[in-house]
Amino acid sequence: MGEKSQKLLSLAQQLRLYKPLYSLNDPTKEQQQQGVPEEGRNSVSQNLNSTTESAGINNRAAVLICIFEGNDSDMRVILTKRSSTLSSHSGEVALPGGKREEGDADDIETALREAKEEIGLDPSLVDVVAVLEPFITLRGIAVVPVVGILFDKRAFVPSPNTNEVESIFDVPLEMFLKDENRRAEEKQRMGYKYLLHFFDYQSGSQKFVIWALTAGIMIRVASIVYQRAPTFSEQRPPFWTGVFKKGIPKL
Repeated sequence: MGEKSQKLLSLAQQLRLYKPLYSLNDPTKEQQQQGVPEEGRNSVSQNLNSTTESAGINNRAAVLICIFEGNDSDMRVILTKRSSTLSSHSGEVALPGGKREEGDADDIETALREAKEEIGLDPSLVDVVAVLEPFITLRGIAVVPVVGILFDKRAFVPSPNTNEVESIFDVPLEMFLKDENRRAEEKQRMGYKYLLHFFDYQSGSQKFVIWALTAGIMIRVASIVYQRAPTFSEQRPPFWTGVFKKGIPKL
């Protein structure tokens, strides 16, 4: 590998200072954007470990947001299209990741292990720089986004596990802040109104739709990376932060 990209080095430095906005034991309390120490990897994971039961979480999972610099110097993220033979979310676009296994030391290990299994991404190529606040699904799964930098994109040779992954592709991260090729559906649950966002993307002859939880995570990551809000109204589902269990006033 040649000299590392200055843009990616600056981004890595920025993201290492990120501190999750909330934890599972108090998702309504937003923390100040202070720096995360180098040991933040362990402290964040241990905090989530100790609070999943109190928040009513049935399972936990982690996904890898792997950022690299594209040929046009734009920030890009690796995504997958799930196999059409899978029993759940078949054929949908997803981030590499999956449920935590007993042998995983933390959420970072889960995300890296799953990325290796699904797309053949060697964990040694990924510089993990941040662990974000969890997204809680309606099924009670806490999904923890793990952000990593791929400095040497050429060293990654995609090798999809055909049992789980139909295709591997990448998208510009900034697209998730723009009101282009995007649509939204208003939903309501337990008196809460929210929007589900759908982003259309074409790579060659293939067309993809990034939506629901994956789109929500990408909007959050893009907002952090570019340090600005999307140009559209996000109105994210309140249950992603577990507020249904916390008695927060309805929208």
